[in-house]
Amino acid sequence: MRFLNVKTDYAFKKVFGGDGSKDILISFLNSVIVFENNEKIKDLIIVDPYQIPLIKGMKDTYVDVKARLGNGKSVIIEMQVLNVEGFEKRILYNAAKAYSSQLLSAEKFKSLEPVIALTLTDFIMFPEIEKLITCFKLIEKEVLLKYADEIELIFIELPKFNKDSTQLEDITDKWIYFIKNAGSLEYIPETFDKEIEIKKAFDIVNTAGMSEAELEVQFKRLDFIYLQRGAILFAEKQGMQQGMLQGIQQGIQQGIQQGLAQGINQTKLEIAKKMLSSGIEIDKISLLTDLNAAEILKLKAQ
Repeated sequence: MRFLNVKTDYAFKKVFGGDGSKDILISFLNSVIVFENNEKIKDLIIVDPYQIPLIKGMKDTYVDVKARLGNGKSVIIEMQVLNVEGFEKRILYNAAKAYSSQLLSAEKFKSLEPVIALTLTDFIMFPEIEKLITCFKLIEKEVLLKYADEIELIFIELPKFNKDSTQLEDITDKWIYFIKNAGSLEYIPETFDKEIEIKKAFDIVNTAGMSEAELEVQFKRLDFIYLQRGAILFAEKQGMQQGMLQGIQQGIQQGIQQGLAQGINQTKLEIAKKMLSSGIEIDKISLLTDLNAAEILKLKAQ
């Protein structure tokens, strides 16, 4: 038994943003969001359920799921796999945009409903604290007087979660474990036997019932993420080396740019080699790596 990596856009939105995902999303949100008076989400509407053709055309490293809760609040759930420049500002911008876009010109400000931006990251955002889940609201700096609940930012940093399947204490642990580890599991852990919604989520990402086209979408998305991650790491390394040698800002910037280009190309070549060794056809390798046939044949000859 194999499962999709839930941290990719296709799998994440398939689990939490599909037409039949309402009960899954309610369970997940209730496990990670703490409302006043221990209020729980009883109903919601998923806005714009996922569509495979749309996912195929995406060329970014994040995806969001939008829902409108029964109490009027809106929630934006986002999975971010790479720590790209301007990420923190984009989160705030998207939340503010979702808040302000509710208001039509003829309406009063009192018609605005609160917005919650829930972001899961596959990297550390706040190394200065150990908390797994952090929540930000607008408050007075000294006496911590709350201004309003109109915009709330919640972050879940997956690398800070290090429990194995035998250490899971509650539904929150289980949902985060599922998101972080589903792609590397070969069976559903026994600790999930009573969690109906999470078991349903496992069924959704079980590769056994998927078509070749669906699996290819997932492979392409993983390939894109690996390429970007490898390029960033290579660029950082090259940038530091250039900076140490040249000692000036211009050298650092130039090294990063060159390293990024070299890193992407080198990663593509490595992926192409592995695909050749697995017997994958040259035209499919070309489609997935953007290498031309001549480059692939040269690799094959080596």
